[in-house]
This record gives sequence, structure tokens and C-alpha cells, in this order.
Amino acid sequence: MASIMVTGGLGAVGTYLSAELNARGHEVWIYDLPHHPGERYIRGDVGDYRQLETALMANDTRQTRYTGDVPRFDMVYHLAAEFGRWNGEDFYETMWRANAIGTKHLLRLQERLGFRAVYFSSSEVYGDYDGVMTEDVLERVPIRQLNDYAISKWVNEQQVMNSADMHGTESVRVRLFNTYGPGEPYSPYRSVICMFIYHALHGLPFTVYRGHQRTSTYITDMARTLANIADHFHPGEVYNIAGTSYHTIEEVAELVIKYTGCNPALVQYTELEPFTTVKKEVECTKAIRDLEHNPQVSLVDGIRSTVDWMRSIYAR
Repeated sequence: MASIMVTGGLGAVGTYLSAELNARGHEVWIYDLPHHPGERYIRGDVGDYRQLETALMANDTRQTRYTGDVPRFDMVYHLAAEFGRWNGEDFYETMWRANAIGTKHLLRLQERLGFRAVYFSSSEVYGDYDGVMTEDVLERVPIRQLNDYAISKWVNEQQVMNSADMHGTESVRVRLFNTYGPGEPYSPYRSVICMFIYHALHGLPFTVYRGHQRTSTYITDMARTLANIADHFHPGEVYNIAGTSYHTIEEVAELVIKYTGCNPALVQYTELEPFTTVKKEVECTKAIRDLEHNPQVSLVDGIRSTVDWMRSIYAR
């Protein structure tokens, strides 16, 4: 079994991934920003090189000092990042520091210490592409990313590829597609499913942009496939990871109305949303082949369970 650090391990995806890795017998340490009482928890900021360096080195028994270039971990899952296109516009300083500088810090330490790493990208890197999204699209087609968040994620991928070419680092890149489910707290910058459910439960209006299509991925399906990378690591590969339900945003709204019981009049329909990809139809053949990717949770069941969780959290 491996010793693994998950940066951003307290986040919506990191929480499930850490639990899945632990269940498989790996020694999992979480690295994140909040104060947290966990036994295998290291508080730190990926944007601070010293903090990240201290976390990654083999420390003494008090876990306060390091000596020599000895890595504590066999592998790092690098989830720590600022998420969301409008978050990236409103808080671009924080976003670029976490996403670009934080990733560069980890790569510098990976070059020095030699651990393997999994770097997290996004479906947003496909930008304005309107065909089926296969991993080689960005190698074949000039793509314009439509917002700073998307740009930052494509920058991250290029940072990873350059490090592999220049220093021989062994990394895998993953592009996540519209992950949702219980455990995702509401904010105006979260996933569309999370935002719709929160608004519906609180009697708040929400906007549905017509014509957008997505391939959403339930959180447990995502975590299972991500954990499989630890057992099926192919350096240099990049994977799309998505669910099997290709749906419209209108369909999501209908399911949210059904399972929350909200007033349908809360939904405001309008035309296409600017500065975001219209259609995200994806192929996951590589993840199925290499990572045993096998989504089990339907959009109907996933939204229903997410509604139940959010209702319990927000007492609505």
C-alpha cells in the first residue's frame, strides 16, 4: 500500500477521494487550509512553498522539522485549487496564486523528491470546442479557453507536461466533468446542481440558460475512478472522467423541482450563458480502459440523494 497526500483533501472531491483511498488500505494524509483535528492532517497553503516543502519531507516524530531530501509520500493527489469560472473572475489574484503558483511549487518539489503525482484539470479546458471531447482535442485543435479559471487549468496541464519533459517527473492529469453530490456546500460559485438545489430549497429564484448540455458525474463514481489511479498509474497520461448521462440544464432544473417540491415559478429561463462552453459531450474510453471507470449512479438518483443531503444540512 502507498503513502499518499491529498492536497485540498477537505474539499468536496478530496473528502470522498481520501475516504476511498483509506478504505483500500493506503496511508492517507490530508493537506488543506482550515484548522482541522484529523489525526493525519497537515495544515498548509499550496501557494506557500515553505509550508508545502515541510509537509512533503520526511519529518521527525514531532512532524515539525525535516532533514535531507527524503519524501514522506509515494504519491500526491493535487486537488487544492480555486474552483469556478466566476470565482476566477471575481477573485483572480487568489485563483492564480493557488492554481498556477501552487502547482508550480508542487512540481518543483516533485522534481526534487521524485514522488508520483495526479494533477487535476477541468472540462473547462475544452473551451469553445463543440464536438465530442476526447483527450487529444487540445493537441489537434486550437482552443480558446473562455475564462481565467479555464485558462489556469490549461496552464496547469502545460506546467505538468513541461516538468515531465525537462525533469522526468511522473504524473497523470485528469479532466473532471461536472462533479456533484452530497458534501458540496453552497456558494454562488459552486456547481450548477448545487446552486439549483440550494435556491429551490430556500424559495429563491434561479436561472436556467437554455441550450447548454453537460455530462455530470456523481461524486462516488468520481472518487472510485480517481482512487484507481493509485493502482493503475500510467505516467504521462491524461484522462477525461465523466458520468454517462448527457443532459440539458433544463432537465436538471426539472429534476430539482421534482425532488425539492419547489414552486416551478422560481425558475427563470433565458438564452445561452456567455463565456462558458455550450456543450460538454465527452468520451471516456481511456479511463474505462486504464482506470476501470464505471459510473453507477444515474442523474435521477444522484440529484435525489443530493437534495436529501442538502435538505438535512440546511434544514429545509
